[in-house]
Amino acid sequence: MNRFTDFKFKTPLAEGLIKSRPNRFIMNVETAGKVERCHCPTTGKVGNVVFENVPCLLSKSENPNRKTQHTVEAFSADGVWIGINQTAVNRYVEHFLKCGLLNSGNDPVLREQTLGSSRLDFRVGNTYIEVKMPLFYLFRERESLEHQAPTSLTRFTRHINDLGDSLKDNDRAILLTCFVFNAPKFVPPAPSKRNAEVANAVKRSLEKGVEILQLNLSIDPLGVSFADCFDISSTLIK
Repeated sequence: MNRFTDFKFKTPLAEGLIKSRPNRFIMNVETAGKVERCHCPTTGKVGNVVFENVPCLLSKSENPNRKTQHTVEAFSADGVWIGINQTAVNRYVEHFLKCGLLNSGNDPVLREQTLGSSRLDFRVGNTYIEVKMPLFYLFRERESLEHQAPTSLTRFTRHINDLGDSLKDNDRAILLTCFVFNAPKFVPPAPSKRNAEVANAVKRSLEKGVEILQLNLSIDPLGVSFADCFDISSTLIK
């Protein structure tokens, strides 16, 4: 039995059909008998998915003046809902941290904490936690980092270095790789000249004691539930 209470949506998500993705920010979705422009909550690629006639789940904005009234929260692949809202994922993680994920459940959960040169997602007691949701790698075979934005790589390197440094004064430091479906173990990007600095930073952080974990959640029209959480450090240092 799941020991964590599910994260419940205020209003159940509606189902739709993604007809196209004309740009990074917009998906054209057929819903309630018409096609409307909906907000796409991730600006990057979602693996190698082609968004043409793909089932999806939609949330409705509480702001009646917003240009796009709906946000695409998830799409279906082989009958499984896969969440893509990289902004909402921290709300889900915060919920499960407050339920006792990775801690006793009695520690205060603090958002957006400054550490060194970084602004990390959470501090729970004496543990810093940074959340990553790497949608770019879904359904790919060890894709390299050649097409990733340099700013993303620089930010990741800074965050994991600061996590390692935090262990001088704190109990734990966790890099939490999160997927909003029950994903297989994360496969790191293929070696390349661009990711050498990232790989070295990961290795140094692990040597200092940083924990690199994978959190799998599941999404449906009613909410988000805990699926699994496990260590993936060994896959990242090969």
